[in-house]
Amino acid sequence: MAEAGNFDVVVLGGGSGGYAAAFRAAELGLSVALVEKDKVGGTCLHYGCIPTKALLHAAEVADVARGSEKFGVKSTFEGVDVTGVNAYKDGVVARLYKGLQGLVKANKVTLIEGAGKLAGPNTVEVDGTRYTGRHVVLATGSYARTLPGLDIDGHKVISSYEALTLDRVPASVVVLGGGVIGVEFASVWRSFGAEVTIVEALPRLVPGEDEACSKTVERAFRKRGMTIKTGARFAGVEHNENGVAVSLEGGEVIEAELLLVAIGRGPVTDALGLADAGVQLDTGGFVTTDERLRTSVPGTYAVGDIVAGLQLAHRGFAHGIFVAEDIAGLNPIPVEDTGIPRVTYCDPEVASVGLSEAQAVEQLGADKVTTFDYNLAGNGKSQILGTQGFVKLVREKDGPVLGVHMVGARVGELVSEAQLICNWEALPDEVAQLIHAHPTQSEALGEAHLALAGKPLHVHG
Repeated sequence: MAEAGNFDVVVLGGGSGGYAAAFRAAELGLSVALVEKDKVGGTCLHYGCIPTKALLHAAEVADVARGSEKFGVKSTFEGVDVTGVNAYKDGVVARLYKGLQGLVKANKVTLIEGAGKLAGPNTVEVDGTRYTGRHVVLATGSYARTLPGLDIDGHKVISSYEALTLDRVPASVVVLGGGVIGVEFASVWRSFGAEVTIVEALPRLVPGEDEACSKTVERAFRKRGMTIKTGARFAGVEHNENGVAVSLEGGEVIEAELLLVAIGRGPVTDALGLADAGVQLDTGGFVTTDERLRTSVPGTYAVGDIVAGLQLAHRGFAHGIFVAEDIAGLNPIPVEDTGIPRVTYCDPEVASVGLSEAQAVEQLGADKVTTFDYNLAGNGKSQILGTQGFVKLVREKDGPVLGVHMVGARVGELVSEAQLICNWEALPDEVAQLIHAHPTQSEALGEAHLALAGKPLHVHG
């Protein structure tokens, strides 16, 4: 077995969490090796966040072109050129990837291309060569899950990977799963002209969000012409000459051209030698860590999607920075999931941070929680954009704001202020003192806090 060198840090996986750990460790003067079997940037850049949001922007353009007359602009919507859409999407990814490759060199990180595995404490093996580090960071990411007996063939039954490279707009799609990935693709395909049915086993769409958000998204999707089936369980799928026949428990059968399986993502922890090296996994296959992301093996950390919790690129990014600074002895503050902003980029968007109303009630009791909803119909910029939705605040009675939940066009751009409000434990009257530019959607946050502070200038209640 060849020995290829010793490093301060060896990072296994070059996605958001992995490259963040590598870059930050290098900035702090540590020698770093970064192992990646595909492309630096991982799922988020190449197969997830960036390409899907490019598709969603193209979908928004299609909707604007189709409905431009309501703004007094006459235009003709001729259809969707999927080849052109894919070229636009791939161009965005390529430019970001080129920049990331430059950062690898600029930070003097040793990039090792190949499939790596843990060969023992402090040792990573890549294609027969071993690399040792005083510390090892596991950042191997996640994969698209499926159900037992449900085979993804890549043609009629697809995952998000194949959905990103389709060469056509399907006439009809069944989306199995009403979480973030499912509703985003459903939103794209509906805007492109497909007939869309969403099947979700749980009682509501985007079940990880506050219930008020779920209700608003479902209502908006139905208004857009989508068929929503919540509390519906998948029973099976058969292929036919026109596509697929998806059967649900209870006997209902839905015919469509494609079935998208979007039931969530699982941790990539198999066949990596983790158990043999002594790394403890939970029953779901996630790496068990303490609050400082240390595994059961001294000197070995885990970051991102392989750590149970929110599966978000920016969470992995924050994990990576945290671990690098911890290794360097800077004693950083641990990353907490409740303080991480969440955005679902469907139409309408959903953005939130902190506790939902149900979570706050569970933790504090119903008599200790108050809420306030501000309807975007009262916001000037939202009227200009033609969007509907709300800002919902969850507050500890006579205490700080615990959660902010928003639905509407572009509300993802508001969640950074909401993150500061929740993470700095701001009181409503403290936020009410802040001046928000007019006319902006950020005024909706200001108005909601004014109302909760007892100064409801544009709202009542």
